[in-house]
Amino acid sequence: MNFQSNATAVLVHGAWADGSSWNGVILALEEAGLNVVAAPIPLTSLGDDAAALNRVLARTKGPVLLAAHAYAGAVIAAVNDQRVKGLVYVAALAPDEGETVAQVFYRDEPHALAPKLAPDASGFIWMPDDGFANAFAHRATKEQLALSRAVQRPISVHCIQERAPKPLWKSRPAWFLIAEEDRMINPKTQHFMAQRMKATTKSIVADHTPLLTDPDNVVDFILDAAKSCLV
Repeated sequence: MNFQSNATAVLVHGAWADGSSWNGVILALEEAGLNVVAAPIPLTSLGDDAAALNRVLARTKGPVLLAAHAYAGAVIAAVNDQRVKGLVYVAALAPDEGETVAQVFYRDEPHALAPKLAPDASGFIWMPDDGFANAFAHRATKEQLALSRAVQRPISVHCIQERAPKPLWKSRPAWFLIAEEDRMINPKTQHFMAQRMKATTKSIVADHTPLLTDPDNVVDFILDAAKSCLV
């Protein structure tokens, strides 16, 4: 595909993860002709995370497509770079202006195997070890689960309690990949958010983290979005 030579896909990890969660996606996007950056965010507050993403965007040139997993959907919608041409949500959260991440995350009933989440004494929420196999990526291999547990990064309660600013998806095209077997974010909630955003939507039979367990579908979906806004 003949993307603009300086077009970049910026991939943003969610809670309990880091940029390595996109390992199965990065090289395929680069081979398709995109520059790719897996942006690190501190998971300390929505404002901190948006500021960190803005710093990453400042290091890029040309048009940008943002892609987010899970919590990071709130982050990509909170940046202010005019070069962002579109937003891709992979089983991600999309609070509207004035909403919190917690409000959309808990909008519908939790799955029976969803982990019990609570902050520690420092206000950070860790994923219980069995939460990775039961809900975070229940289709993952043993090796993927072991790596996910080893590199997990906790999320601060400030991230889910801070009210979102006016989201970028109100002024940019959006794409939403719905994971129909998601045990973390109710698929019903994902359908609601995608419809509210007027996003181009695709449903797949996948767990909460298809970037690990179904990377081919994620790559194809991001490339479809890129073909619409980065050529």
